[in-house]
Amino acid sequence: MKTLILLRHAKSDWDDPELADHDRPLAARGREAAPKMGEWLKTHGPVPDLVLCSTATRARQTLALALEAWGIAPETVFDRGLYLVGGAGVLARLRQAPDTAAVVMVVGHNPDTEQLARRLSTKGESAALARLAGKVPTTGLAVIELPIDRWAEAGGSGRLVAFETPKTVGAVPEDD
Repeated sequence: MKTLILLRHAKSDWDDPELADHDRPLAARGREAAPKMGEWLKTHGPVPDLVLCSTATRARQTLALALEAWGIAPETVFDRGLYLVGGAGVLARLRQAPDTAAVVMVVGHNPDTEQLARRLSTKGESAALARLAGKVPTTGLAVIELPIDRWAEAGGSGRLVAFETPKTVGAVPEDD
């Protein structure tokens, strides 16, 4: 059994129209929500053995704030190949994860996070599945158990254990 945690980056700042998308930082609301989601994961979810994180500034900042809340520092790989590659692209990268990691967390973007979460979550609690079918807002977090022994086997047969958003954990108002 392997566990995947998918975390969409927190709300980003759009104040500087000259800034490249990859370089956009977090907005104040994002800086508030990221540690709250980290606290939720520390209390309720598995702690990752390995984190795969997009190199985008907003993804890196989201992870840093979540890690502060956990008080741990799992092995982390920053990968430009996780920047807006679609759900299939994220899955291809996940399938390369070392099998020694029982729990892998991917910090990335939409629609990638949404596509992969839906693809892998074929079972689970009906209310969580219904929320996931709606959208994955910024700082949305999905925990998915996969009945596999090797990450190379990852596919569409997982169980959605949790789908949490800033709204469901009472952190901050939710956005897109």
